Amino acid sequence: MTNSTENKPVRFAKKSLGQNFLVDKNVVANIILAAGIVEGERVLEIGPGTGLLTCALLEAGAKVVAIEKDDELCKRLKREFAENEDFTLIEADALEVDFIELSEKYATRLKVVSNLPYNISGPVMAKFLENYRAFSGFILMLQKEVAQRFAATSGTKACGILSVLIRAYGSARMLFDVSPNSFKPRPKVTSTVVGITLFEDSAIPIGDDALYPVLRQVVRAAFGQRRKTLLNALKALGCEPEVLTDALASVDIDPKRRGETLSFEEFLNLAKELSGKVPVVS
Repeated sequence: MTNSTENKPVRFAKKSLGQNFLVDKNVVANIILAAGIVEGERVLEIGPGTGLLTCALLEAGAKVVAIEKDDELCKRLKREFAENEDFTLIEADALEVDFIELSEKYATRLKVVSNLPYNISGPVMAKFLENYRAFSGFILMLQKEVAQRFAATSGTKACGILSVLIRAYGSARMLFDVSPNSFKPRPKVTSTVVGITLFEDSAIPIGDDALYPVLRQVVRAAFGQRRKTLLNALKALGCEPEVLTDALASVDIDPKRRGETLSFEEFLNLAKELSGKVPVVS
């Protein structure tokens, strides 16, 4: 299948949707290589844009499910791939799609290969983690600063909420940088392709769906006000101070530490200790 999209002009991108269209076929080839596509594998692409990466995924043997919000781009994608039985387009906001339901529909876990729109990369990753059972792994192109946060280790400045939460189910690694010149319109920042591998034996076992929401709230509270001590920051959880003090003592964490100094294992142990003791919100 040839890529007829390469001869079509890229129309004006919408800043409101974080659109920067990938136009460098060499970068696309490196993404495909990193993804390790297996013939017939079901791949999820969010924000396919003009379809350059989509075409390469199909040529590599993937069965692509693409989610696109932009009406104009949806019309273009329909024209481009109308006759390809391995392409499915979902016209929707990715943040509103039920990924578990989508995975069950195809009776397989989905591999995500995507140039994520910069303005939703964090929220989308958070949703991926909440629906982790729907996925087999991720190859994502992100703004470099965001990629650094995804792959950051404990105790570093880049470490944040998603750095810790990714560790619940897998590990992230930065693969290669992508120049602004590889996009139209040209962004002001460098991009990075990140690979996220999901553990076969994750820190939160399959079926223990009650623990992850507690971990998420503990991590959010700890990083919500970085300058506060852990004890003061965790008061945002809405439970009695004595509960927090006892929980920190039980897992041998100094209440005067700050959240950014905790290891993933310490966060997990604290979440286990607080499970059932803090109100859980979505």
